[in-house]
Amino acid sequence: MVRFRILMVSAWAGTNQLSGFMSSTYGTLFKISTFGESHGKAIGVVIDGCPAGITFDEAFIQQELDRRKPGQSRITTQRREADEFQVLSGIFEGKTTGTPIALVIPNEDQRSKDYSHISEQFRPSHADYTYTSKYGFRDYRGGGRSSARETAARVAAGALAKLVLKELGVRIQAYVSQVGKLKLEKSYQELNLALAEENAVRCPDPEMAQQMFDYIDETRKKGDSIGGVVECVCTGVPVGLGEPVFDKLHAELGKAMLSINAVKGFEYGSGFAGVELYGSEHNDAYYTDEAGKVRTRTNLSGGIQGGISNGEDIYFRVAFKPVATIMQDQESVDLHGNTATVSGKGRHDPCVVPRAVPIVEAMAALVLVDFYLLNQARRVN
Repeated sequence: MVRFRILMVSAWAGTNQLSGFMSSTYGTLFKISTFGESHGKAIGVVIDGCPAGITFDEAFIQQELDRRKPGQSRITTQRREADEFQVLSGIFEGKTTGTPIALVIPNEDQRSKDYSHISEQFRPSHADYTYTSKYGFRDYRGGGRSSARETAARVAAGALAKLVLKELGVRIQAYVSQVGKLKLEKSYQELNLALAEENAVRCPDPEMAQQMFDYIDETRKKGDSIGGVVECVCTGVPVGLGEPVFDKLHAELGKAMLSINAVKGFEYGSGFAGVELYGSEHNDAYYTDEAGKVRTRTNLSGGIQGGISNGEDIYFRVAFKPVATIMQDQESVDLHGNTATVSGKGRHDPCVVPRAVPIVEAMAALVLVDFYLLNQARRVN
């Protein structure tokens, strides 16, 4: 049967080798499939497995998309997209019906001509070379499917996941904690995270936010880019989410975050700094609180032990590289192996982290709601 399927695929592809297929589906029970390209007619998502009866708050979903959309300030790409979504199916009288939900976001401000000069050139640190090598060709208009424009569909789906989690008392809050070498030294418990949405950088410390904004703006003026870190905190997560052995909660969170464009690192809890501690310092001691609930006095585990949530806050950090497209000439090669000079054109973020905050939240929500639904099938009482 397997051999038959392979032969059929080869025949369909018109080649004696397997043709490349691009995975665009994520999740087990709460499953999403995103579609569309940066410069196509639209991008969108089909959500399958959402429970019926969830209030479909269109204003909230649009608010989440607005947090990610381009053109928010001078330190983000100046591409103008309203990112107003349309519902095609799965909603009736303001509630989810339990059937597949299709959401579409039209593309309105494409400038494909901005990319004609790199139709045969490989941009350094982009997916141009690897996509061409894998699939035999590529959509060079803004990166096609490899563009971060695809993440708008994830944010729409993640917003719906947040609405499900809201009914369970789960809250997800991300913020920018580092841009280049500018780094917050305070932990999330010492910060008022609500302040993150009051500035363009999405940093909850106003003074540091201004320094970060100025630094990104200076970087933009030089035609360069800079990276940063987004931290995320998930509160109210019930005990028991996560599947041993390979589908540990932190492993799936890591996979979800590393699937986001430009992400280079993920750590949760004490992360790499934990190696500097003795076990006697790192262990989270248990106690029973006044309500009879088992808690931990510290939370270096980051709310996850044995790959399963323990009821404490889940917190993690996501590192984003400097945006690959810069407004400077860079050495490269073309499709024929000839030396080429790539000149940066188009509209791009000098630093991705301010707009990445809602993307990180969305992916965290998708992981948590999927594991919650899976957990309901583990016991009958």
